[in-house]
Amino acid sequence: MTRVLLATRNAKKLTELRRILAAANVSGVEIVGLADVPEFPDAPETGATFEENALAKARDAARETGLPSIADDSGLAVDALNGMPGVLSARWAGRHGDDQANLDLVLGQLTDVPDDRRGAAFVCTVAYVVPDGGETVLRAEWRGRLVREPRGGNGFGYDPIFVPDGHDRTSAELAPEEKDALSHRARALRMLLPHLDRGAITVD
Repeated sequence: MTRVLLATRNAKKLTELRRILAAANVSGVEIVGLADVPEFPDAPETGATFEENALAKARDAARETGLPSIADDSGLAVDALNGMPGVLSARWAGRHGDDQANLDLVLGQLTDVPDDRRGAAFVCTVAYVVPDGGETVLRAEWRGRLVREPRGGNGFGYDPIFVPDGHDRTSAELAPEEKDALSHRARALRMLLPHLDRGAITVD
């Protein structure tokens, strides 16, 4: 059994990755989070791109723990806001991780934007770093539009206002298995699976 670190303290991200690995019949790997390893200082997210932030987090985690490490940086790119909040998505309202404040701010900024111009995309970049074994960085997007009122109790972040293309429910109204089939993070993680063999993982 090989331990792979997902460099996050977000329990929902850990659960999501474990579901995706199980659905893909990945064996020989135990996914652990930052709460499962000795604590080390979090590097600030100072990169100008999702790729820079994800790679920095994965490098730090691999260096500090000696474990093959996965890190992601993701966010919402709103067409009418010129791609923002982008890499600032988690702290758009000023305090990191205040989902409700971030969501409220985006909705407020879009108050006068008509429905046909409320396009957006969730973006996820995933980095996989193996100590002394190389690096992989992958990116996926999930296009959709933003509604005017939050709907649904699943998911987190901007999920309650994001309706994927081809659907009429928000991401927060989708069942977990539905979201796993569609989401930006799930797509990026599935793209990563073939690269995990560097961590001595077998994929059936």
